[in-house]
Amino acid sequence: MAENRCAPTNTQLEDTHFGYTLSLLNGKYKMIVMYWLSENKPVMRFNELKRCIGTISFKTLSNTLKELERDQLVIRKEYPQIPPKVEYSLSARGVSLIPILDLMCQWGSENKIE
Repeated sequence: MAENRCAPTNTQLEDTHFGYTLSLLNGKYKMIVMYWLSENKPVMRFNELKRCIGTISFKTLSNTLKELERDQLVIRKEYPQIPPKVEYSLSARGVSLIPILDLMCQWGSENKIE
């Protein structure tokens, strides 16, 4: 049964599938950005995301979006116009993580200590 575990004993967590998934979602704002992209509308612009999150700096949001794009979870579409227009949306890979975020929401709803 131990071989079926996602993070077997005596294995470095980062070397497991669980560790890989965590590495994609690791960071204060990655799951929040993905949440807003999935809940709000299919496409959002940078300033829309910034307004939704509120507490995030421009630099942090920019870095978070770059990391999500690098990991192929977010698609960045740039339009060649002045002023520049850039839109962000979840990729198919990003959408595939939304059920995990939904389960986290459900768990929180069922287990929040008041």
